[in-house]
Amino acid sequence: MLTIYVYVLDTAADWELGHITSELNSGRFFKKDVQPISLRTVSYSKEPIKTMGGLTVMPDCFIDDIVVNEKSVLLLPGADTWNDAKHDAIIKKAEELLLAGATVCAICGATAALANAGLLDKRPHTSNGIGFLDMVSPCYKGQSFYIDKPSVADNNLITAGSTGALLWAKQIIGHLNVFQPDTLEHWYEYFNTGEPKHFFALMQSLPSNNE
Repeated sequence: MLTIYVYVLDTAADWELGHITSELNSGRFFKKDVQPISLRTVSYSKEPIKTMGGLTVMPDCFIDDIVVNEKSVLLLPGADTWNDAKHDAIIKKAEELLLAGATVCAICGATAALANAGLLDKRPHTSNGIGFLDMVSPCYKGQSFYIDKPSVADNNLITAGSTGALLWAKQIIGHLNVFQPDTLEHWYEYFNTGEPKHFFALMQSLPSNNE
């Protein structure tokens, strides 16, 4: 079973996780014979956290419970509280995961936390703007690797700015290889444009329609 760890912290940006968690949890557009996926919320304690949208989330496990191997996946959402030292442990765990070949996916404020820890200094990445990282991450030295796009995938590191959640989700899904390529393209185009033709193409691309 593939485990997706979702780090939760106070003021977490709910909407940035919406597309990716809903698709990985439901599996509604998965291709045939994909291994089961388990989503687990993880935090520095078992105390409930309050998202930016006002939702209460109870963490499933501690940071130390994260299994470090190449199959693990960690999602890091944006939040206004990333500069709190209590989140240093998850950034250290993210470094361990990257070194092990696991997948780390960070968006918005989480990219700043990675940048401040030096994890973006030598890898292609994006964020809310290079000026944003310069401003909020005093230790950031990865300016030459910054790519001005909504989301950037560099092998097992996938980063995005606050407006890149949909493309971020697409790149994560593509990296995990849980959709057929045509299903992923139709899925992205439908949610990106809202055009009905992409919805019908999405439905036609599903395995039950190709048997």
